[in-house]
Amino acid sequence: MKPMINKEENIEFLNNLANILTKKISPISTASEINKLFKNYLNIEKAEFIIWDNNSMLLKDFAQDWRIFDNGNSPQEINYIFNNLSMSDGKKFYFNDEEFDCDIDEETQYRILELKSDINNIVFPLVSNGDVFGLINITSEKIAFTKDFFTLLNISSRIISGAINNYILNEQMEISLNFYKAMKDIAKIIESQYELSYIIPLIGEMIDRFMSSHLIYIFIYKDNKYQLVWPGACKDEHVYKILENLDTQKDVILSFNQQIGVFPIINEENILGAIVAYSNYEKLLQKDIDYLLQLTRQSGLTIHRANVYAEVLKYATLDALTGLNNRRQFELRLKQEVSNSKRNEVPLCSIMIDVDYFKKVNDTYGHAAGDCVLKDVAEVIKKELREYDIACRYGGEEFFIILPQTKLPEATSVAQRLRKVIEETRMDIREAGVDGVTYLKITASLGVCEYNNSMTADTFAQAVDKALYEAKTTGRNRVIVS
Repeated sequence: MKPMINKEENIEFLNNLANILTKKISPISTASEINKLFKNYLNIEKAEFIIWDNNSMLLKDFAQDWRIFDNGNSPQEINYIFNNLSMSDGKKFYFNDEEFDCDIDEETQYRILELKSDINNIVFPLVSNGDVFGLINITSEKIAFTKDFFTLLNISSRIISGAINNYILNEQMEISLNFYKAMKDIAKIIESQYELSYIIPLIGEMIDRFMSSHLIYIFIYKDNKYQLVWPGACKDEHVYKILENLDTQKDVILSFNQQIGVFPIINEENILGAIVAYSNYEKLLQKDIDYLLQLTRQSGLTIHRANVYAEVLKYATLDALTGLNNRRQFELRLKQEVSNSKRNEVPLCSIMIDVDYFKKVNDTYGHAAGDCVLKDVAEVIKKELREYDIACRYGGEEFFIILPQTKLPEATSVAQRLRKVIEETRMDIREAGVDGVTYLKITASLGVCEYNNSMTADTFAQAVDKALYEAKTTGRNRVIVS
């Protein structure tokens, strides 16, 4: 046993503690390094850092992703100690279930010696602005029962309190920033996208990243039933039973154990669908419900505007983001060119382009940056084609080019030129406002196909799509000819 009575060692210990707490490391790493320090200097076997969560009204383990604290003892005991230390304004601590003043005198020291046992338990409060917000729960067999030892623990608890409280405040600020970013991103989707099949996965991914403790499902109400549209499957029957009870008068329906929350997506008096938060073990806290209510309302507005916009665009010909022909116009033009090629026996080729790793661009820099990339790729395509070539945005990050009166060697040359120019172009994402990043370098995969008279417009499109698939699966940033 190594008593801490040497002033130089005490200063060295506190200096090392401060160094640990100023590192940018995870809670579990912070707790691990403090435990090593406590072991080396104070012979403490184990220290646990427990935080009071005002939302759930439970004590959580700081080092275990805020899980409910459980060290095998009765939860009533640790709650009792927390409540008592809270009433003392953080000026007391516990030793083997008995309360003492943090300012130790000789009488207190003798009493502590009487209470010592083979395994000793010490609990110091974590304090911020006079309020106890957590505990340091210490277990050890061999410790130095001196005034200096307990004074050093008291000082340590104050230093650790400040660091943990700052971490909690920063985490809360980050959650708030992520929430408002998600709200902004969901609202912004409609500026460039209008197909629900594209919009809903984006909304799902945004909310899913924000709600890390729950799985997120999105249902659309269609043909008098709720249809899951994101992600691919939901096998829990409880979710579907709750969905049956949705109406426009309810903001949210919670399961009996509060682990499932179903939030209706409403426009005026109509239910458009529902967002479901699901967990096997975590309850939905009130703050989670408040965030999800706002995200659901914003999603409802976006989905409604997308429905209206899609109706308008049924009669439009251009893609709103890139200015190229849209999917509907592409299908019309492809049929026309196929008919012309067959009737007049003139050559016809097509090129299909897919931006490589586009999802990674969205996930890393945001969907606004992804939109900038798509616009720049569209500009490259426009510049490299002839006036009578037909370029279309096929969907998402895919583009389709129809090359009338063009044979396969010439079409292949055009595809290689496009591939090279895309690779060499610096995609301007300044408009997206990404900190520290103004340009991106990307690549694209391309498939090329020449029409023959045995093909229909659909089989022609499928053939070039197959060539593109081969380009993507054989290494990307290449041209494959069907």
